[in-house]
Amino acid sequence: MNKNLIVLLLFITTIGSAQYGYRDSNMIGITLGLNQFNLKTSDFETKPGDGWNIGLSMRGNAFNDWDAIYGLQFSEYNFKVMTLNQSMNERETNLKLSCANITFQLSYKFIENHLSVEFGPMVQINGKLAIEETDEDNILQNTEEIYPVKNLTDISNFTVYPVVGLTAGVRNVRLNVTYQYGLNNMLSKTEGGFKGNASVLNGNVIFYF
Repeated sequence: MNKNLIVLLLFITTIGSAQYGYRDSNMIGITLGLNQFNLKTSDFETKPGDGWNIGLSMRGNAFNDWDAIYGLQFSEYNFKVMTLNQSMNERETNLKLSCANITFQLSYKFIENHLSVEFGPMVQINGKLAIEETDEDNILQNTEEIYPVKNLTDISNFTVYPVVGLTAGVRNVRLNVTYQYGLNNMLSKTEGGFKGNASVLNGNVIFYF
């Protein structure tokens, strides 16, 4: 066989294998990002706060133009509630929540490795809300009864979110924006009959390997 033909066949085979590997979307992703969290409630006034995300995920081929994503993310959420301090002055009291989020999402690829939309469930596991010691005796503003903000800290330890998002970029580095809304009442364990649902907007960078 002609030597040049052998070289050509090897070149074509190499290109074909590279292209197959390029289309293969089985990758591990490391996520770094920021979030904006708020507790949606009509029982007292809240304001959103900023936090951070860090996580690990696996993106794999599912079928046709669909990928499946399995992920574990650790987040710190912050939000503020309007309170009155001991001098009866208005004060925005910050509440902090550390949590772990487990997610499974389906991803539809509009453009292979460049543009996709994701949706699926996320389960959040968390402890109590944290509050600065100097703010523990502040009371909630605009409530029918005197209610110390520290009584809000014992919240539900389990929250289920539907998540929708958009991912864009190149094969190994992508920007990801998602929104998630908590289905269950996070304040179900607190006294006072309060109801509140979590609302989270995330902006992340994902590094794929």
